[in-house]
Amino acid sequence: MLHLGDIKGAGSGARSRRPAAVAAPDWPARFAALADAAHDPRLRAFYAAGAVAGDTPLAEVPMVAIDVETTGLDPARDEIVSIGLLPMTLERIASSASRYWVVRPRIELNAESVVIHAITHAQIEAAPDFGAVIDDLLAALAGRVVVVHCRDIERSFLDRALAARIGEGIEFPVIDTMDLEARIHRAARPGFFARLFGKRPAPVSIRLADSRTRYHLPRYRAHHALTDALATAELLQAQVAHRFAPDTPLRELWS
Repeated sequence: MLHLGDIKGAGSGARSRRPAAVAAPDWPARFAALADAAHDPRLRAFYAAGAVAGDTPLAEVPMVAIDVETTGLDPARDEIVSIGLLPMTLERIASSASRYWVVRPRIELNAESVVIHAITHAQIEAAPDFGAVIDDLLAALAGRVVVVHCRDIERSFLDRALAARIGEGIEFPVIDTMDLEARIHRAARPGFFARLFGKRPAPVSIRLADSRTRYHLPRYRAHHALTDALATAELLQAQVAHRFAPDTPLRELWS
């Protein structure tokens, strides 16, 4: 089974060759509308905390790196089994404020997923339902830009999990380190002789571990939600240091 850690870099290229920005909603305006529309008081408070403006320099953006481990990759069928998060900025990762939860899915935990993320049936049986951590989770995300490696995973699974418990999904802005790597390597042009002879460049892996290797970041144990959140936070710091600058507007990275 593929896993988000497997789909979840690069040298010191010139900052003038920035990856193209991804179009994003006007998140402050979107949050204001969602706060008015939300029925659950916890979700309403999350949106009422507001979203950072797109013209904010990255150095001033409060962020939170997050990773979820799941029973599989289909949010319509699979569920979250653990969540790890760390508040961060470009300068600092607040490890002392990290949070980690194991939660009990509503579907059976299969042996294959146990091998991948090492969360056992005994841990699941003793764990609370996702609904028990909603208050703390929303409080940890409020007012921050979420940092992930593969936004489709975290966004989809958190949206489905909330909708199943409170009848409302969730929206939030993200900086996706996997997308940044994809943009960086799509933007790289082959050399003159490669173009002359029609040679295609070798495909570049944008998995989390491979992306970190390109920045000479240490290798961590994969498929643990808190460790992967830390790995993602460090990767973003490296990406900005090599490809952007602290005064880069947030709108150039988020989606």
